[in-house]
Amino acid sequence: MSDEEPLLLDTHCWIWLQLGDLEKFSQGTIEQIRRSGATGMLRVSAISVWEIAMLESKGRIRIHMDCLEWVRRALETVPLSPEIAVESNRLPGSPHGDPADRILIATARNLGARLMTRDQALLDYGRDRHARIVSA
Repeated sequence: MSDEEPLLLDTHCWIWLQLGDLEKFSQGTIEQIRRSGATGMLRVSAISVWEIAMLESKGRIRIHMDCLEWVRRALETVPLSPEIAVESNRLPGSPHGDPADRILIATARNLGARLMTRDQALLDYGRDRHARIVSA
């Protein structure tokens, strides 16, 4: 995997990283994240901001500061462009039905990025080579 290509984090990976839950990542994954961060190639999708705000508002995650401030201090966020929105509904193969996951896949494809996740449905989709999806 090239350090010169973007690495897009699935929402749960971003949360683990921001909260310091590094033990949740598989061996070698943290080094990939560090290399991508050092080269300015680490990304999160705007849909992940929405997911985090939703989880925080429902009390499913706890952030020890204002949610918007937490997001602003985080990684570079990829906006939800019209191209990504349209592609999320035109993905090849049989992608996951979850709209947020479809947006993550479309974002990764649009950026030419690897998507890092622990979501088995996304990993299965990546095995069909419709997107570059790597295990966290």
